[in-house]
Order: sequence, then structure tokens, then C-alpha cells
Amino acid sequence: MADAELISFPIVVSGASGVGKTTLCHGLMEKVSRLAFSISATTREARHMETDGRDYFFISADEFERMKSAGELAEWARVHGQSYGTPKNWLDGQLAEGTSILLDIDVQGGVQIMEAYPYAVSIFVVPPSWQEIEKRLRGRKSDSEEAIEQRLQNAIDEMEYIVKYGYVITNDTVEAAVARMEHIVRAERMKRERVLKDTTWRDYIGLDGKGG
Repeated sequence: MADAELISFPIVVSGASGVGKTTLCHGLMEKVSRLAFSISATTREARHMETDGRDYFFISADEFERMKSAGELAEWARVHGQSYGTPKNWLDGQLAEGTSILLDIDVQGGVQIMEAYPYAVSIFVVPPSWQEIEKRLRGRKSDSEEAIEQRLQNAIDEMEYIVKYGYVITNDTVEAAVARMEHIVRAERMKRERVLKDTTWRDYIGLDGKGG
């Protein structure tokens, strides 16, 4: 029988700013085994308590450009003047060992991953209402009105990408949304095209060579 424990795939989780997708991802990690957070390479300096290889792969700008040019990044983006990207060799190694990788990522990076890994599972998180997004962004009380308006416009722009994602999850409550995400991952692990990817149903149940 094929080793179902080795079924793995990237899980892309995206959504509009302030929708709470990071909280949901942490909740999913507590519910599903053989699941790990993606580790990005970045050109920014390590912050206090951050560890290379655990939180990020901290590399120079020159090394990042080399990796990008060599096609060694599954996705990459510039954020606040620094570069971030997912090392392809690391991602492929985790998948080969049977660990699904959870990517809490913006829509542009999410699309890059889906293009590089067509078998990836993609989940777009939406708020129960637009008013809820505005409430959450304004509730931070650390941004200026101008910054809030920019974030709201960014959220609208990000929502346009929803058509590229396979699943849509409404974050009405954390518990319910995490449960929906858990159901998606468990169902995807039982899909025929994954279970029988490198074998036949005869081999899978040990019927090989018995005829019939």
C-alpha cells in the first residue's frame, strides 16, 4: 500500500488586510499534524529573539538577488524596502518528507506559489462584512486616518484576487473558521489524485499481481 503519510502540499492562506488570517493559521497548526509554517528568506536584520533558520533565513541583498536570478525562490516580494521570499529547495524538501507547508502570504506571493505548485491548496479568508474589516483596522488605534484609508483601499485591491483561490473561508469566529480550514486540509489529503498519484488502486490495497 502506498504511504499516505507522505501526502503533502503547500497551503496558501491569503486575505484582505485585517481579516485575521494569521490567527487562523496558528489555530490550524494546533489542529492538524504534519503541518509546518513556511520559513522565508529575508534581507532585513534579525530582531530580538529571532533565530536564523527558525523564524527566517537571514541573508544579504546580494545573496537574495542571486537566488532570485537562479530561480531558487518559489515566490518573492519587496515589503517596506526589504526583500522576502520562500526558498524553493527548503519548501521542496519539507514536502518530500511528508510535511505540508502553511504559507500565510499576501495575494501576490500566493499567486506565485499557485503558479509554481499547481497542486497547492489555496484558501482566501474574508470578513463577515466590510464593516468588520473597517472596525478591525480602526481598532488598532496606532495608525493615522490616512494610513487607515490606505489599508482599506489595499483591502479592496486584495479582494479582487479571490477568484484565483480554490476555497473561501469567512472569519466570523476564530473557532468556526479554523474548523472549516481543518476540514479542507483533511479532505484534500484524501483526494484520489493525491492518494493514487504515484500508484494504482491495485497497488494501493495490495492487489498487485493477483489478476482479476
